[in-house]
Amino acid sequence: MAPLSTVPKGFDSRQAATKYIEAEMDKRIMFLDAAAIGAMGTQIQDLRLSEGDFRSERFKNHPKDLKGNNDLLVLTQPKAIYNIHRNYLLAGADFVETNTFSGTAIAQADYAAEDIVYELNKVAAEIARDACSDMLQETPDRPRFVCGAIGPTNRTCSISPSVENPSFRNITFDELVAAYTEQVRGLLDGGSDVLL
Repeated sequence: MAPLSTVPKGFDSRQAATKYIEAEMDKRIMFLDAAAIGAMGTQIQDLRLSEGDFRSERFKNHPKDLKGNNDLLVLTQPKAIYNIHRNYLLAGADFVETNTFSGTAIAQADYAAEDIVYELNKVAAEIARDACSDMLQETPDRPRFVCGAIGPTNRTCSISPSVENPSFRNITFDELVAAYTEQVRGLLDGGSDVLL
């Protein structure tokens, strides 16, 4: 099992990276890419990808439709996701968010893709890390950071999905913990510096 923390590129420790971020925040506003407000999805929609693009060769015979599973694109269209990150970095972002807003087994169950959740999150973080590392080569005085994106699930244990049975829950707290633990493990193993 890989360690739970990584050291951002350009630093010898997490503490050094934290000190850098704190010092920079005292001097200026640091920017998170616009993916945090849904712009990753907008950028992906602008690509006008087909079902075949979402599937690629790897998921050619997958039993469910995959178009709309934007998280899957880190596996099937990694260059496109890299380019989106790179464009945000070129526009001035200090932090880029991984393309993993629906990266839990709970959310991926809609696409029968629960078995790839760890890989999906790890690869998503690696792609974002690659974009940040490449920018560091171009601007060594300005490190960039990867934010592992953790979105909500499409199930909740706080309210019932059934009006007829208000005590019914379609998920347990322990199932949510397991789903988020798997996602976080992939994000950290892939090189996320921060979790959102």
